[in-house]
Amino acid sequence: MARRTLGDRIAHIGIDSPRLVARVFAAASIFFVMLAVLPTVWPQTFSMLHPVTVDTDPENMLREDEPVRVFHDAMKQELSLYDMVVVGIVDESSPDGVFNPAALGRVRELTEFAAGLRWPSDEDPERDEGVVSVDIIAPSLVDNIEQAGEGSVRFEWLMPGVPVDREAALAVRERAARIPLFQGTMVAESGRALALYLPLTSKDASYRVYRELLEKIGSFDGPESYYITGLPVAEDTFGVEMFIQMGISAPLAMLVIFLLMLYFFRRAALIVAPMLIALGAVIITMGLLIATGNTVHIMSSMIPIFIMPIAVLDSIHVLSEFFDRYPETRDRRRTLEAVMQSLFVPMLYTSVTSCAGFASLVLTPIPPVQVFGLFVAFGIAMAWLLTITFVPAYIMMLPERSLEGFGAERHEGEGEHASPLARGLLRLGPAAARNARTIVLATVAAGFIAAGGISLIEINDNPIRWFTEDHEIRVADRVLNEHFAGTYMAYLALPTAEDDVSVARFAQALADRVREHERALDVDLAAAPGVFAQLADEIGRVADDAESVDALLEAVDGFAADAYNDADDWAQGDAWDAAVTFVGAERSRRETFKQPEVLRYVERLARDLEASGVVGKTNALPDIVKTVYRELLLGTDENFRIPDRTDAVAQTLITYQNSHRPQDLWHFVTPDYRTSALWLQLKSGDNRDMTQVAERAERFFAENPPPVLLDPQWFGLTYINVVWQEKMVAGMANAFLGSFVVVFAIMSLLFRSPFWGALSMIPLTITIALIYGVIGIVGKDYDMPVAVLSSLTLGLAIDFAIHFLARSRDLHRAGEPFAATLPRVFGEPGRAIARNVIVIALGFSPLLVAPLVPYRTVGILMASILVVSGIATLVILPALMKLGERWLFPAARVPSALEETP
Repeated sequence: MARRTLGDRIAHIGIDSPRLVARVFAAASIFFVMLAVLPTVWPQTFSMLHPVTVDTDPENMLREDEPVRVFHDAMKQELSLYDMVVVGIVDESSPDGVFNPAALGRVRELTEFAAGLRWPSDEDPERDEGVVSVDIIAPSLVDNIEQAGEGSVRFEWLMPGVPVDREAALAVRERAARIPLFQGTMVAESGRALALYLPLTSKDASYRVYRELLEKIGSFDGPESYYITGLPVAEDTFGVEMFIQMGISAPLAMLVIFLLMLYFFRRAALIVAPMLIALGAVIITMGLLIATGNTVHIMSSMIPIFIMPIAVLDSIHVLSEFFDRYPETRDRRRTLEAVMQSLFVPMLYTSVTSCAGFASLVLTPIPPVQVFGLFVAFGIAMAWLLTITFVPAYIMMLPERSLEGFGAERHEGEGEHASPLARGLLRLGPAAARNARTIVLATVAAGFIAAGGISLIEINDNPIRWFTEDHEIRVADRVLNEHFAGTYMAYLALPTAEDDVSVARFAQALADRVREHERALDVDLAAAPGVFAQLADEIGRVADDAESVDALLEAVDGFAADAYNDADDWAQGDAWDAAVTFVGAERSRRETFKQPEVLRYVERLARDLEASGVVGKTNALPDIVKTVYRELLLGTDENFRIPDRTDAVAQTLITYQNSHRPQDLWHFVTPDYRTSALWLQLKSGDNRDMTQVAERAERFFAENPPPVLLDPQWFGLTYINVVWQEKMVAGMANAFLGSFVVVFAIMSLLFRSPFWGALSMIPLTITIALIYGVIGIVGKDYDMPVAVLSSLTLGLAIDFAIHFLARSRDLHRAGEPFAATLPRVFGEPGRAIARNVIVIALGFSPLLVAPLVPYRTVGILMASILVVSGIATLVILPALMKLGERWLFPAARVPSALEETP
């Protein structure tokens, strides 16, 4: 009795124990469904398990300890900045726009409603979530700044109540237009629109706030239109709609695949098996993902879409061969044994290479991409295991009557009974061989064109563009960015760069300045001798314990102030008053953003960035200083400038803190005045625009050195999107190159020949080049779905090449020309490949009408990958094999791993 191969032994598990295999499969599927469902539906009862958690936060595309993310979080906390929902109110029907009593009344009502959107946190019931009402930017909650007499400023609510007439309504617009912080931000430059900015305690609250606002807006009956946008809303809404999309597109795709397989195999009962395998692989993989505490990210939400085609691929190969061989024996067992003996190793290697392609994504520095790659690789391995065990088991459990006549009426390789597909394939093979040189030359030409297209690819993404053009969030984004300076926020932090001078060296220099200052003072120190000497001694004493220069100055300031308060006579009081003034001046020198020359530098930087054409507007500390200074003087435009003296700057800042919203100052500068932030409003959230702004700022700093040493650093969601995408692209390139080398090594091992290994990589290489070349030529952005699909290309294209080359070697007879082998290769093997191309490419057509753009991208590229890799395999490979026949098929050759019996 012949010794069984490994494939025979594994396949016989399903052939010999079909019911056991079916029970294990069903139990595993139910088990992993329960792992996900139970803790989600009953979190208290099953608190030891992980519930389903959705995560669409782009910050989590980076590790928690990523420097840019750490700095982003630190600056948000230090400056009390929040992610915001933007509500725009637009009325194009009137020259007054929304500045009429009725519309402003509804705006006020909506503002009050938004301020009340608070609820207990799910994680901590003692802490509220929702809108941070104290920082809302709205006409009724911000101050108008105007002169109250020379040297005095009045702060009053911009809109203390609902305007009673047209004049009062227009006055709100006119007052807001005089304040730079509001013009173009809260009030449109056209004068017809208003925007409310609603800060959130966390991005997770955005979708609930969004839905509540929509419901409230639905109760208004005015002519004005309301639009809601902002990155937090887009990301959270995508998370909700992503689940809906998963629930619609995946079943529709499976339905189309089922119908196409039914057309090819004519047995509904038989093709249930591939559907169950795809479903089971997805259930087990996603169940494991959730059970291990991983979140459902935009990447992991696509795991089912990537697993299903590869899961169905192997099943179609098995069913195709079973379909063709069964009529010869009418014996399920014998047919299955022959099928598995023929396909076990090719399916094993195609699965291994696909797993390698996706597992290589762990080389990227993006955690969600790493998780995606690992779990898709696991799902592919699970699909392979189910294919070689459950498909035979399922066929063995079918009643005999269900296979009556199976294959006979559709035996596609026999003369007049051949189907159009079979006849077309039988003509295609010889045609490819006859025109081999033309095909190869055309392929080379296409490669050059593709290379040019690849050079045109632009790396870019924008969460708003994840929605279709007519989606309400996309419409809101478009309308509001037409009316306002921009709804995408980016921040440039300008911390004062700490010099490397130690506290001890600073203390010594300070003591020297004390002595110099004493000699220059016009104070009768003879009546109070030793005051400055005591101050110098105190500097030396506290320097030993001070942790920083600021701590040293604070201690010395306190010492001088105490001494002034304890002075015994007027002479000592005057001396210590001079010492206090001196120390105050030293501390003021360290308050970088009270220095007029520094504020002017920041203003020049802001104007330069606004000239980029990408930045609609900037807001910064100089805007506050100039506005208050104007009103402190005569309220005229010529006084809208930065004061010339530090004490005058300080006076404007102290004055501003008498407003209703003194905390707004600390959104732009830290209390020690050593770090400031420039707010940028961008009209686009595209990464390339943010990159352009960052590069322009870098040039400005290089060409215009600041008056003090600054350490500029970007933060904000728009900038974080740029960072993670740059890391993703570099990581994807490294991962693909690494997996390409690994797959080549596996192919060389499989065929026992580097030459055959290189040949098997050609369809993959051509597919990648043509797909990405077309992407560059048509101007499609290189975004996250496009980047990840390179791994899918590797899995699908190499699958077809392995089966084609392996069967070509197996079917080639020693001494015969390759042209004589082609009809056999383009028989069952060719039909299996063609069926896979048609089934999977058309099977995912439902994705083309998905309301989420990333899913449409996946659908289009999925079909493109299948078609191009199928053509490369069935047209280009036979042409190359014809030209290289003498090297590929010598008289004597070493058998491959496919042809040996273990």
